[in-house]
Amino acid sequence: MKVLHLPYGGQMVTLCAALRDIGVDATACHFERSNFRFQADLCLHLQDVPPSGREAVRREFFRRAAAEFDVFHFHCGLTFFPDHGDLELLKALGKKVVMQHRGSDVRRLSIARALGNPYVEVKTRDERRIEADLRKLSAWIDHAIVADYELLPYVQDFYKEVHVIRQAIRLERFKPRYPSIDVEAPLVVHAPSHPIVKGTMYVSNAMWRLERGGVPVRYRLLKRVPHEEAIRLYGEADIVVDQLRIGSYGILSLEGMALGKPVVCYIRDGLAETYPEGLPIANADPETVYDVLRELIASPKRRLELGRQGRAYIEKHHDSLRIARRLEALYRRL
Repeated sequence: MKVLHLPYGGQMVTLCAALRDIGVDATACHFERSNFRFQADLCLHLQDVPPSGREAVRREFFRRAAAEFDVFHFHCGLTFFPDHGDLELLKALGKKVVMQHRGSDVRRLSIARALGNPYVEVKTRDERRIEADLRKLSAWIDHAIVADYELLPYVQDFYKEVHVIRQAIRLERFKPRYPSIDVEAPLVVHAPSHPIVKGTMYVSNAMWRLERGGVPVRYRLLKRVPHEEAIRLYGEADIVVDQLRIGSYGILSLEGMALGKPVVCYIRDGLAETYPEGLPIANADPETVYDVLRELIASPKRRLELGRQGRAYIEKHHDSLRIARRLEALYRRL
Protein backbone atom coordinates (compact mmCIF):
# COMPACT_ATOMS: atom_id res chain seq x y z
CA MET A 1 0.00 0.00 0.00
CA LYS A 2 1.51 3.30 -1.16
CA VAL A 3 0.01 6.49 0.27
CA LEU A 4 0.30 10.06 -1.03
CA HIS A 5 -0.51 13.09 1.14
CA LEU A 6 -1.04 16.49 -0.50
CA PRO A 7 -0.98 19.43 -1.15
CA TYR A 8 0.49 21.27 1.88
CA GLY A 9 0.91 21.47 5.64
CA GLY A 10 3.18 20.53 8.49
CA GLN A 11 0.76 17.93 9.80
CA MET A 12 0.93 15.83 6.65
CA VAL A 13 4.74 15.83 6.87
CA THR A 14 4.48 14.61 10.47
CA LEU A 15 1.92 11.95 9.55
CA CYS A 16 3.93 10.57 6.64
CA ALA A 17 7.07 10.26 8.76
CA ALA A 18 5.08 8.36 11.40
CA LEU A 19 3.40 6.15 8.80
CA ARG A 20 6.81 5.17 7.46
CA ASP A 21 7.93 4.37 11.00
CA ILE A 22 5.15 1.77 11.28
CA GLY A 23 5.90 0.30 7.86
CA VAL A 24 3.52 2.19 5.56
CA ASP A 25 5.01 3.57 2.33
CA ALA A 26 3.85 7.20 2.65
CA THR A 27 4.92 10.34 0.78
CA ALA A 28 4.12 13.99 1.57
CA CYS A 29 3.98 16.37 -1.38
CA HIS A 30 3.78 20.16 -1.19
CA PHE A 31 2.52 21.92 -4.28
CA GLU A 32 4.33 25.10 -3.22
CA ARG A 33 7.27 25.85 -0.97
CA SER A 34 6.17 26.18 2.66
CA ASN A 35 6.37 29.64 4.22
CA PHE A 36 7.26 27.94 7.50
CA ARG A 37 9.90 25.69 5.84
CA PHE A 38 8.18 22.39 6.50
CA GLN A 39 10.24 19.84 4.61
CA ALA A 40 7.96 17.61 2.54
CA ASP A 41 9.25 14.55 0.69
CA LEU A 42 8.34 16.12 -2.65
CA CYS A 43 7.61 19.69 -3.74
CA LEU A 44 6.25 20.82 -7.11
CA HIS A 45 7.41 24.43 -6.51
CA LEU A 46 4.41 25.81 -8.36
CA GLN A 47 5.23 29.28 -7.04
CA ASP A 48 8.24 29.25 -9.39
CA VAL A 49 6.19 28.20 -12.43
CA PRO A 50 4.47 30.87 -14.59
CA PRO A 51 0.68 30.77 -14.07
CA SER A 52 0.19 29.62 -17.65
CA GLY A 53 2.31 26.52 -17.01
CA ARG A 54 0.98 25.36 -13.65
CA GLU A 55 -1.88 23.30 -15.04
CA ALA A 56 0.55 21.23 -17.10
CA VAL A 57 2.74 20.57 -14.03
CA ARG A 58 -0.30 19.46 -12.04
CA ARG A 59 -1.48 17.18 -14.85
CA GLU A 60 1.89 15.51 -15.29
CA PHE A 61 2.21 14.94 -11.54
CA PHE A 62 -1.33 13.56 -11.39
CA ARG A 63 -0.56 11.15 -14.23
CA ARG A 64 2.52 9.81 -12.45
CA ALA A 65 0.89 9.71 -9.01
CA ALA A 66 -2.20 7.88 -10.27
CA ALA A 67 0.04 5.15 -11.63
CA GLU A 68 2.19 4.88 -8.49
CA PHE A 69 -0.03 5.35 -5.42
CA ASP A 70 -2.96 3.38 -3.99
CA VAL A 71 -4.28 5.81 -1.36
CA PHE A 72 -4.70 9.56 -1.77
CA HIS A 73 -4.96 11.50 1.49
CA PHE A 74 -5.92 15.09 0.74
CA HIS A 75 -5.77 17.99 3.20
CA CYS A 76 -7.53 21.33 3.69
CA GLY A 77 -10.25 20.72 1.10
CA LEU A 78 -7.73 20.72 -1.76
CA THR A 79 -6.98 18.08 -4.39
CA PHE A 80 -4.78 17.92 -7.51
CA PHE A 81 -6.89 20.48 -9.39
CA PRO A 82 -8.86 23.52 -8.19
CA ASP A 83 -12.08 22.15 -9.73
CA HIS A 84 -11.52 18.69 -8.14
CA GLY A 85 -11.83 17.07 -11.56
CA ASP A 86 -9.20 14.55 -10.50
CA LEU A 87 -11.56 12.89 -8.02
CA GLU A 88 -13.77 11.29 -10.66
CA LEU A 89 -10.68 9.91 -12.39
CA LEU A 90 -9.28 8.50 -9.15
CA LYS A 91 -12.62 6.85 -8.44
CA ALA A 92 -12.68 5.31 -11.92
CA LEU A 93 -9.19 3.93 -11.32
CA GLY A 94 -10.33 2.29 -8.09
CA LYS A 95 -8.10 4.41 -5.87
CA LYS A 96 -8.77 4.93 -2.17
CA VAL A 97 -9.38 8.56 -1.24
CA VAL A 98 -9.85 10.44 2.05
CA MET A 99 -10.13 14.16 2.82
CA GLN A 100 -8.77 15.70 6.02
CA HIS A 101 -10.29 19.07 6.86
CA ARG A 102 -8.16 21.32 9.02
CA GLY A 103 -10.35 24.23 10.12
CA SER A 104 -10.62 27.40 8.09
CA ASP A 105 -11.40 25.42 4.95
CA VAL A 106 -14.80 24.43 6.42
CA ARG A 107 -15.52 26.63 9.46
CA ARG A 108 -18.62 28.79 8.95
CA LEU A 109 -19.52 31.76 11.11
CA SER A 110 -23.23 30.94 11.28
CA ILE A 111 -22.63 27.41 12.60
CA ALA A 112 -19.95 28.49 15.07
CA ARG A 113 -22.25 31.17 16.49
CA ALA A 114 -25.18 28.73 16.65
CA LEU A 115 -22.96 26.36 18.65
CA GLY A 116 -22.45 29.04 21.27
CA ASN A 117 -19.15 30.67 20.32
CA PRO A 118 -19.59 34.47 20.61
CA TYR A 119 -15.92 35.22 19.92
CA VAL A 120 -15.33 33.31 16.70
CA GLU A 121 -13.84 34.87 13.59
CA VAL A 122 -13.39 33.05 10.28
CA LYS A 123 -11.08 33.47 7.32
CA THR A 124 -13.86 33.00 4.74
CA ARG A 125 -17.27 34.67 5.06
CA ASP A 126 -18.63 33.17 1.83
CA GLU A 127 -20.46 30.19 3.30
CA ARG A 128 -22.15 29.27 0.03
CA ARG A 129 -18.76 28.78 -1.59
CA ILE A 130 -17.57 26.56 1.27
CA GLU A 131 -20.74 24.46 1.11
CA ALA A 132 -20.58 24.16 -2.68
CA ASP A 133 -17.02 22.91 -2.38
CA LEU A 134 -18.01 20.38 0.29
CA ARG A 135 -20.80 19.07 -1.96
CA LYS A 136 -18.36 18.66 -4.83
CA LEU A 137 -15.79 16.88 -2.66
CA SER A 138 -18.27 14.56 -0.96
CA ALA A 139 -19.78 13.54 -4.30
CA TRP A 140 -16.59 11.52 -4.88
CA ILE A 141 -15.12 11.11 -1.39
CA ASP A 142 -16.96 9.01 1.19
CA HIS A 143 -14.61 9.41 4.16
CA ALA A 144 -13.38 12.59 5.84
CA ILE A 145 -11.19 13.24 8.87
CA VAL A 146 -11.34 16.06 11.42
CA ALA A 147 -9.19 16.57 14.50
CA ASP A 148 -11.94 17.21 17.04
CA TYR A 149 -15.63 17.71 17.69
CA GLU A 150 -15.39 21.46 17.11
CA LEU A 151 -14.90 20.76 13.40
CA LEU A 152 -17.33 17.85 13.14
CA PRO A 153 -20.55 19.91 12.71
CA TYR A 154 -19.14 21.71 9.68
CA VAL A 155 -18.73 18.52 7.64
CA GLN A 156 -20.90 15.77 9.14
CA ASP A 157 -23.87 16.44 6.83
CA PHE A 158 -21.79 15.99 3.68
CA TYR A 159 -19.69 12.82 3.93
CA LYS A 160 -20.89 9.27 4.48
CA GLU A 161 -18.42 8.85 7.35
CA VAL A 162 -16.43 11.42 9.32
CA HIS A 163 -13.62 10.16 11.56
CA VAL A 164 -12.29 12.13 14.53
CA ILE A 165 -8.54 11.53 14.54
CA ARG A 166 -6.47 13.86 16.71
CA GLN A 167 -3.57 16.00 15.54
CA ALA A 168 -0.17 14.33 15.63
CA ILE A 169 3.19 15.32 17.03
CA ARG A 170 6.65 13.73 16.76
CA LEU A 171 7.51 13.37 20.43
CA GLU A 172 11.22 12.82 19.82
CA ARG A 173 11.48 16.32 18.33
CA PHE A 174 10.16 17.98 21.49
CA LYS A 175 12.28 17.60 24.60
CA PRO A 176 10.43 19.00 27.62
CA ARG A 177 11.77 22.22 29.12
CA TYR A 178 9.51 22.69 32.10
CA PRO A 179 9.12 26.28 33.35
CA SER A 180 11.33 27.28 36.26
CA ILE A 181 9.56 28.22 39.46
CA ASP A 182 12.34 30.72 40.20
CA VAL A 183 12.02 32.98 37.15
CA GLU A 184 11.35 36.59 38.13
CA ALA A 185 9.61 37.77 34.95
CA PRO A 186 7.91 34.87 33.11
CA LEU A 187 8.11 34.93 29.31
CA VAL A 188 4.76 34.69 27.50
CA VAL A 189 4.98 33.56 23.85
CA HIS A 190 2.18 33.86 21.27
CA ALA A 191 2.65 32.71 17.66
CA PRO A 192 -0.49 33.24 15.55
CA SER A 193 -0.74 31.85 12.03
CA HIS A 194 -3.66 34.26 11.44
CA PRO A 195 -3.76 37.07 14.04
CA ILE A 196 -7.41 38.08 13.57
CA VAL A 197 -8.73 34.50 13.71
CA LYS A 198 -6.47 33.62 16.66
CA GLY A 199 -7.33 36.73 18.72
CA THR A 200 -3.86 38.26 18.84
CA MET A 201 -5.26 41.70 19.60
CA TYR A 202 -6.71 40.42 22.88
CA VAL A 203 -3.49 38.68 23.87
CA SER A 204 -1.38 41.75 23.17
CA ASN A 205 -3.83 44.05 24.95
CA ALA A 206 -3.81 41.81 28.04
CA MET A 207 -0.01 41.81 28.06
CA TRP A 208 0.08 45.59 27.72
CA ARG A 209 -2.27 45.94 30.72
CA LEU A 210 -0.15 43.56 32.78
CA GLU A 211 3.09 45.36 31.97
CA ARG A 212 1.49 48.76 32.56
CA GLY A 213 0.19 47.54 35.91
CA GLY A 214 3.68 46.65 37.05
CA VAL A 215 3.36 42.87 36.74
CA PRO A 216 6.84 41.38 36.13
CA VAL A 217 6.38 39.68 32.76
CA ARG A 218 7.92 39.57 29.28
CA TYR A 219 6.03 39.13 26.00
CA ARG A 220 7.23 37.74 22.69
CA LEU A 221 4.95 37.81 19.63
CA LEU A 222 6.19 35.56 16.81
CA LYS A 223 5.13 36.17 13.21
CA ARG A 224 6.22 34.24 10.11
CA VAL A 225 9.04 32.50 11.93
CA PRO A 226 10.38 29.28 10.33
CA HIS A 227 9.05 26.27 12.19
CA GLU A 228 12.35 25.00 13.59
CA GLU A 229 13.21 28.45 14.92
CA ALA A 230 9.69 28.80 16.37
CA ILE A 231 10.07 25.54 18.31
CA ARG A 232 13.36 26.78 19.74
CA LEU A 233 11.67 30.00 20.87
CA TYR A 234 8.70 28.14 22.38
CA GLY A 235 11.26 26.24 24.43
CA GLU A 236 12.31 29.52 26.09
CA ALA A 237 8.74 30.35 27.12
CA ASP A 238 7.23 30.09 30.58
CA ILE A 239 3.68 30.37 29.17
CA VAL A 240 2.43 29.67 25.62
CA VAL A 241 -0.76 31.32 24.38
CA ASP A 242 -2.54 29.63 21.47
CA GLN A 243 -5.87 31.10 20.29
CA LEU A 244 -8.74 32.95 21.98
CA ARG A 245 -11.54 32.81 19.39
CA ILE A 246 -11.84 29.47 17.60
CA GLY A 247 -12.87 27.42 20.62
CA SER A 248 -10.55 24.41 20.24
CA TYR A 249 -6.84 23.86 20.63
CA GLY A 250 -4.48 23.69 17.67
CA ILE A 251 -0.93 22.78 16.76
CA LEU A 252 0.63 25.54 18.86
CA SER A 253 -1.06 24.06 21.94
CA LEU A 254 0.30 20.61 21.04
CA GLU A 255 3.82 21.91 20.62
CA GLY A 256 3.64 23.96 23.80
CA MET A 257 2.41 21.00 25.85
CA ALA A 258 4.98 18.68 24.25
CA LEU A 259 7.68 21.10 25.41
CA GLY A 260 6.27 21.00 28.93
CA LYS A 261 4.83 24.52 28.85
CA PRO A 262 1.55 25.68 30.42
CA VAL A 263 -0.78 26.54 27.54
CA VAL A 264 -3.53 29.18 27.45
CA CYS A 265 -6.27 28.59 24.88
CA TYR A 266 -10.02 29.12 24.46
CA ILE A 267 -12.06 25.91 24.66
CA ARG A 268 -15.69 26.57 23.77
CA ASP A 269 -18.44 25.78 26.27
CA GLY A 270 -19.58 22.18 25.92
CA LEU A 271 -16.48 21.08 24.03
CA ALA A 272 -14.09 20.25 26.87
CA GLU A 273 -15.90 16.99 27.65
CA THR A 274 -15.40 15.79 24.05
CA TYR A 275 -11.62 15.71 24.51
CA PRO A 276 -9.78 12.91 26.29
CA GLU A 277 -10.12 13.24 30.05
CA GLY A 278 -7.84 15.64 31.87
CA LEU A 279 -7.17 18.30 29.23
CA PRO A 280 -4.54 20.47 31.00
CA ILE A 281 -5.16 23.78 29.24
CA ALA A 282 -5.77 27.09 31.02
CA ASN A 283 -9.05 28.10 29.37
CA ALA A 284 -9.26 31.79 28.43
CA ASP A 285 -11.36 33.85 26.06
CA PRO A 286 -11.02 37.52 25.02
CA GLU A 287 -12.83 38.62 28.19
CA THR A 288 -10.90 36.47 30.66
CA VAL A 289 -7.39 36.26 29.20
CA TYR A 290 -6.06 39.11 31.37
CA ASP A 291 -7.14 37.41 34.59
CA VAL A 292 -5.99 33.95 33.46
CA LEU A 293 -2.55 35.25 32.53
CA ARG A 294 -2.24 37.29 35.72
CA GLU A 295 -3.00 34.22 37.83
CA LEU A 296 -0.53 32.03 35.92
CA ILE A 297 2.20 34.65 36.13
CA ALA A 298 1.69 34.80 39.89
CA SER A 299 1.63 31.00 40.30
CA PRO A 300 4.97 29.38 39.34
CA LYS A 301 3.98 26.04 40.87
CA ARG A 302 0.77 26.03 38.81
CA ARG A 303 2.78 26.71 35.66
CA LEU A 304 5.04 23.76 36.40
CA GLU A 305 2.07 21.52 37.23
CA LEU A 306 0.31 22.37 33.95
CA GLY A 307 3.55 21.87 32.04
CA ARG A 308 4.04 18.37 33.40
CA GLN A 309 0.38 17.46 32.86
CA GLY A 310 0.52 18.79 29.30
CA ARG A 311 3.51 16.66 28.34
CA ALA A 312 1.82 13.55 29.76
CA TYR A 313 -1.40 14.38 27.88
CA ILE A 314 0.45 14.74 24.57
CA GLU A 315 2.31 11.46 25.07
CA LYS A 316 -0.95 9.66 25.74
CA HIS A 317 -3.20 11.17 23.08
CA HIS A 318 -1.18 12.86 20.31
CA ASP A 319 1.87 10.65 19.73
CA SER A 320 2.29 10.52 15.94
CA LEU A 321 2.85 6.74 16.01
CA ARG A 322 -0.51 6.23 17.72
CA ILE A 323 -2.20 8.48 15.15
CA ALA A 324 -0.43 6.72 12.27
CA ARG A 325 -1.82 3.36 13.38
CA ARG A 326 -5.33 4.80 13.30
CA LEU A 327 -4.73 6.11 9.79
CA GLU A 328 -3.37 2.78 8.59
CA ALA A 329 -6.49 1.04 9.91
CA LEU A 330 -8.68 3.58 8.11
CA TYR A 331 -6.80 3.20 4.82
CA ARG A 332 -7.35 -0.55 4.90
CA ARG A 333 -11.11 -0.18 5.23
CA LEU A 334 -11.60 2.52 2.56
